[in-house]
Amino acid sequence: MSQITINGSSVGSALQGLLDCEDIVPGTEIGYETAKIIYTHHVLGAKMAEAPINMAQSQVREIAIPGGPEDRLKKAFQDEWRAIEADKQIFNLIRLSRVYGVASLALMPEEGDPDQPVDFEALYKVPVLKFNVFDPLNTAGSLVLNQQPNDPEFLKVPDSIRVNGKTYHRTRTVVKLNEEPIYLGYTSSAFGFVGRSVYQRALFPLKSFVQTMRTDDLVALKAGVLVAKMKQAGSIVTNAMKTLFGIKSDAVKQAQTYNVISIGADEAIETLNMQNLDGAYGMARTNILKNIATAADMPARLLENETMVSGFGEGTEDAKAVAGYIDRFRIEMQPAYDFMDEIVQRRAWSPEFYETIQKDFPEDWGDVAYKDAFYAWRNAFTAEWPSLLTEPDSEKAQTDDVKLKAIIAAVEIFKSEMDPANKVNLFRWAQDNINENKIMFTVPLDLDFQTLAEFVPPVAESEPAEPHPFAAQDSVERRVRAVA
Repeated sequence: MSQITINGSSVGSALQGLLDCEDIVPGTEIGYETAKIIYTHHVLGAKMAEAPINMAQSQVREIAIPGGPEDRLKKAFQDEWRAIEADKQIFNLIRLSRVYGVASLALMPEEGDPDQPVDFEALYKVPVLKFNVFDPLNTAGSLVLNQQPNDPEFLKVPDSIRVNGKTYHRTRTVVKLNEEPIYLGYTSSAFGFVGRSVYQRALFPLKSFVQTMRTDDLVALKAGVLVAKMKQAGSIVTNAMKTLFGIKSDAVKQAQTYNVISIGADEAIETLNMQNLDGAYGMARTNILKNIATAADMPARLLENETMVSGFGEGTEDAKAVAGYIDRFRIEMQPAYDFMDEIVQRRAWSPEFYETIQKDFPEDWGDVAYKDAFYAWRNAFTAEWPSLLTEPDSEKAQTDDVKLKAIIAAVEIFKSEMDPANKVNLFRWAQDNINENKIMFTVPLDLDFQTLAEFVPPVAESEPAEPHPFAAQDSVERRVRAVA
């Protein structure tokens, strides 16, 4: 029997052999090679591993560094973040941890052994940082996890990893488990008592999903079949009758739109009847997808690839469920972001960068030492994810209107009771909050605080009236009265 080959390889695949295996039943253990095959070949493999990460990283974190030259600090941080491709490194770490159950991200040394700690203060001198992401086969033996219940390191990730006999210092690495380890719960795909692959519980429905793909292929193959109901010949079939049937068949085969063919009064031409296929087959396919999503503990919408009817802006129930899932997923990603944040801060806010800050802001930072400034910025640094459930611009404008009134009211109440130094701080606070309002004010407010501190307001001839309290409907009511 001849064997058909494509690009030198015999037709057939490891995925087909795997998913045709009758030994795969609910609860079958998944190994390293199986997880790799599903990720690289199964139609849902990459989606199960990557869809939550893509959605989590679809937005940029909102960075704030109060108390410093915020715009300059944010720009330097974001430029360095993009330069070292931090998002890509985190993506690969989380992706491999979901595929196998555990993965590690390491900052590689420029020279020397990786068992030496990172010199964070000298990171800005390194021209190009290099990162490696290791799967469990690379770190096999070093991430087994302790199974002694009386040991303080019981089921805890080791301080360091080993790759091909080389030990990596704990300051160089961050290890990510997919799910928490279970006592004596060995994970074959990760070679240790660690987390587990996202495919582990979903292996059997992943096998079932391949059958739905075969059904799709069969339907597509048979959908264009025409059934010609022709009057059968008598018991004696002559060559002339065979020729006549052949002519009729060719006429049906070659018929196109705008053509006319003739058939007998007792004959008919139909397509294959598949009208009853959609009900049972559609339900089975939907249930299989839901079973896979349930096994992977993720919303089925992420696998179904269907557009949400009202989207995230309107906050539908589907959108809320997905947004809640992504919020929890971002919390699990946070250790990787903390690891990269410190590296980026050290490189972005370098001594050379600080010299430019001292030149541009001598009154604030001219006499402050670099280390003091750096740790002040680092301690003030916050990075928060925006919500996936975004409000329409009209609702944002109403919210910003209320915030603006609150800012003005606070300034009106406190400014007359403050000394010049605190009054400057009050106006600086008001300016920073007003500049956060990008919808109402496209041009940022820029006050000269040194001049403001020296300014002596003229004496009023009479006592000012008590300011009218602000409310959310003030501006609306005034517009209504003006129209009336």
